[in-house]
Amino acid sequence: MSNERLTPTSYLVLGLLAREGPSTPYEVERHVGATLGNFWSFPHTLLYSEPARLSGLGLVTEAPEQNGRRRRVFTITEAGLQALQAWLDRPQHEPTKLRDLGLLQLFFADLAPPAARLRLAEQQLANHRAKLLAYEEDASLKRRPGVSGGGQRTVEHWRGETLRMGLLYERAAVEFWEDVAERALGSDEPNGVEGTEAAARARR
Repeated sequence: MSNERLTPTSYLVLGLLAREGPSTPYEVERHVGATLGNFWSFPHTLLYSEPARLSGLGLVTEAPEQNGRRRRVFTITEAGLQALQAWLDRPQHEPTKLRDLGLLQLFFADLAPPAARLRLAEQQLANHRAKLLAYEEDASLKRRPGVSGGGQRTVEHWRGETLRMGLLYERAAVEFWEDVAERALGSDEPNGVEGTEAAARARR
């Protein structure tokens, strides 16, 4: 099967089914929200359509629950495991993509008064401080009681590694926006579009 038919969401679903076992799309979404959602953003509606598509490709099987709401339960197949392993064996070479609306607004901040830049920085600081606090609380939690076995320890190790990257990013973001806020407080630049137009006239 061509890898071109598989997307990052495909591998996300395959990986979770391989790690967590047979799951409904709702359970997959819960796993994402508790772990991967911290660093991988995408429309969660895909988690309800992608398993069925993977079933059509023979990478997972689909069966109704035996009781309860009889929701669809998906299980990874041997072909799905092979596709997942092949993907894990191919290091990614694409550059990291950053889509930050705060940075987009900051790029055009010379068209706004310093007070607007300060409000932007304060809001971004609140956002990143809250996320940093959540990461720090996660990092301080002890391993769930009763968990044992080398496989589970390995899982917790790599979850911890991605959490560590989250901590590093949020700490850097807090430091960055603190600096933006300080410079906005001390700014004596012309205000907004009018100031920009005046500066342009002065250069003529």
